[in-house]
Amino acid sequence: MYYNNDTLIYLDGKFVKAHTASTDLYSQTLHYGYGVFEGIRAYATNNGTHVFKSKTHYERLKKSAELINIPFPFQVEELMQATETLLEKNNLSDAYIRPLVFCDPNMSLAKPNKVSIMICAWEWAAYLGNKQLRVMISSICRPHPRSVKIEAKACGHYINSILATNEAKDQGYDEALLLDSDGFVAEGPGANLFFEKDGMLFTPQLGNILPGITRATIFELARKLGIQVKEGLFTPNDLLAADSAFYCGTAAEVIGIKAINQDTFPLAWPNSLGKKLQDAYAQVVRKTKQTASTVSL
Repeated sequence: MYYNNDTLIYLDGKFVKAHTASTDLYSQTLHYGYGVFEGIRAYATNNGTHVFKSKTHYERLKKSAELINIPFPFQVEELMQATETLLEKNNLSDAYIRPLVFCDPNMSLAKPNKVSIMICAWEWAAYLGNKQLRVMISSICRPHPRSVKIEAKACGHYINSILATNEAKDQGYDEALLLDSDGFVAEGPGANLFFEKDGMLFTPQLGNILPGITRATIFELARKLGIQVKEGLFTPNDLLAADSAFYCGTAAEVIGIKAINQDTFPLAWPNSLGKKLQDAYAQVVRKTKQTASTVSL
């Protein structure tokens, strides 16, 4: 699904065949989830391949490593260029890109002395599909911000996401919604949440969620479109009283939410602010022709 015998990956400065690449089974990342990663998208445009916010993603990768004391002996600009080359070598235009910083063999809990970096890419449609989602409020909550560096995109944090996603799917839902440790609405397992009420957008404040790059893009688009967005602490009842809602993330892009648990949102998706932003986002990342209702970043 992700590679074949001809697929190349970038590994510590070299382009090598994915099926022949290997890592040490004693890696601290494998045993403890002590690593950091990113998700980046590339889009085919009339002017060639567009890697959306590549620099921002690699700067966040570096920040994630720094937050959890993983060395980062890599240059952002070199990683950006390596990504462009990787896409060319694999003949990819519409692609999902996954950089991963992983640690050397280490069975202790001390920070590593040496790390490696891998970048791979593959064709991948929108992670959550293209239809509106039926979402379940999970019994799994986000970790307390004093228990982990919640703003780091760290490998081990996603056990929490896997538990919530599978709980929701096992009960017949498309995806989960996690609350924070105080019971306020947080985010999806791999996407940030926005909801609409009376012509305004609302989204959980930073502190208990991952500061998503797509989330930041939605703020930029909303500002240019004259849409007011309020950050804050919101209860599940606040969300259930909303007119509409959507998730956003690099993998998911912008995807509407039809219902939370058994409660369906009253506003039709085509009439929602989420749909307006979904269209604007699609045009920005693909650099398509602007209309009066769209914006550029």
